[in-house]
Amino acid sequence: MIFQAFFDCMNFTSWFLLSFVLLILSDVIRNRRPRNFPPGPWALPLLGNVFTGVDYKTMHELAQKYGPVFSLRRGSERMVFVAGYKMVKEALVSQLDSFVDRPIIPLFHAVLKGLGISMSNGYLWKKQRKFANTHLRYFGEGQKSLEKYIEVECNFLCEAFKEEQGRPFNPHYIMTNAVGNIISSVVFGHRFEYTDPSFRKILELDNDALLLAGSAQTQLYDAFPGLMKYLPGPHQTVHANYREIMTFLNREIEKHQEEWNPDDPRDFIDAYLSEMEKKKEDPRAGFNTETLLACTLDLIEAGTETSSTTLRWALVFMINYPEIQEKVQAEIDRVVGQSRLPTLTDRPKLPYTDAVIHETQRVGNIVPLGLPKMASKDSTLGGYFIPKGTAVTTILSSVLFDKNEWETPDVFNPEHFLDSEGKFQKRDAFLPFLAGKRVCIGEPLAKMELFLFFASLLQHFTFRPVPGKMPSLEGVLGFNNSPEEFRMQAVPR
Repeated sequence: MIFQAFFDCMNFTSWFLLSFVLLILSDVIRNRRPRNFPPGPWALPLLGNVFTGVDYKTMHELAQKYGPVFSLRRGSERMVFVAGYKMVKEALVSQLDSFVDRPIIPLFHAVLKGLGISMSNGYLWKKQRKFANTHLRYFGEGQKSLEKYIEVECNFLCEAFKEEQGRPFNPHYIMTNAVGNIISSVVFGHRFEYTDPSFRKILELDNDALLLAGSAQTQLYDAFPGLMKYLPGPHQTVHANYREIMTFLNREIEKHQEEWNPDDPRDFIDAYLSEMEKKKEDPRAGFNTETLLACTLDLIEAGTETSSTTLRWALVFMINYPEIQEKVQAEIDRVVGQSRLPTLTDRPKLPYTDAVIHETQRVGNIVPLGLPKMASKDSTLGGYFIPKGTAVTTILSSVLFDKNEWETPDVFNPEHFLDSEGKFQKRDAFLPFLAGKRVCIGEPLAKMELFLFFASLLQHFTFRPVPGKMPSLEGVLGFNNSPEEFRMQAVPR
């Protein structure tokens, strides 16, 4: 009788409210913070901390409040963040076997589907990364040296700058094309002219996608992919851009398939096609055209965007700090002169130039957060319990600006990388490429590119601001931290 009376008095509104209360209680119970889990701000039922921006400045503030290991909740997923050199080193080096795997990141999973190098795991990841490392070295250093590729491209880039005749111009896509041509030569077997409209469009699409990937609206997709995929927003633009990029890359692969000669591999794609034949009996290794497409995207992005963004930051810093620019040029003039381009053998004799490049990477803070990893087993970090499957993100910007590691962390100061005798010195807290097993696959190439492009440009040009328009030192935060668009003058020396 009591239950019958209860049901009789319930109307639609009452049932709705009861259902909502039960849903909230279920969420609270199901998503209770695990025992000894890293602390963090209070999370809304169902939504979690979706209104807390996942950008490096907010992460720095949360680290100050909750400590170097803290957590957030996005929807029903808990995420752990690690700040400061000491704790990041523990996560990346001391416990490198605990945090190797990559969690599913819905925004990028829709594109790569867990294939390729950056987003894959386990046996497939090991085989793909090993193959990429081996063949990048072979095509870069065996038949033709990467240094030769870069030297040729330095000439093209300097000529393009000279054609501006000291007039104001935006160097963004000339720089990106030049850097992209190095990895393109290795992967595709050819470069692209700076006037090539198809490649220019791909560079623009990729730049826009990476910019939008860091927006708060796009991050909602990662929290609620099942719902957001049906709604308009920047995540739709990201996916549309990548579809067009993949179409471009697939055309390159199809050309290689038509011309492929297994006895004469010309580049990475040719070598991969040969490996597909060899690995037919090992499907778990993932050597197929779908994975080749994902690997090609990984390599082109890893070999283009980060290095070109770093070089644009270098120009911004040289324009804003002309006294540093003059010291770099004086060192290059003294060691190299004007009769030849700088080479890698000059690097040990150009410590100040090398220091400026490293300080550009530090202050430019190109990848503040990077891609998260996932605890492959129940682990402990900073005294906190990290359950298996938890996403863990290292805040690289907190390392590059760690007050305990850098004398003047908030100042552009090349002296950070020079000892008392003016010789170049490495710094343990310099981790722009990450560390451990997931260290950036393009690190060796990036180091060569940054030195040779930067030294060649400073050898040939003095960079000045457009009168009354000094380039901003504030970055534009997307997936990367890039300079605001700027125009400059490249005055031949």
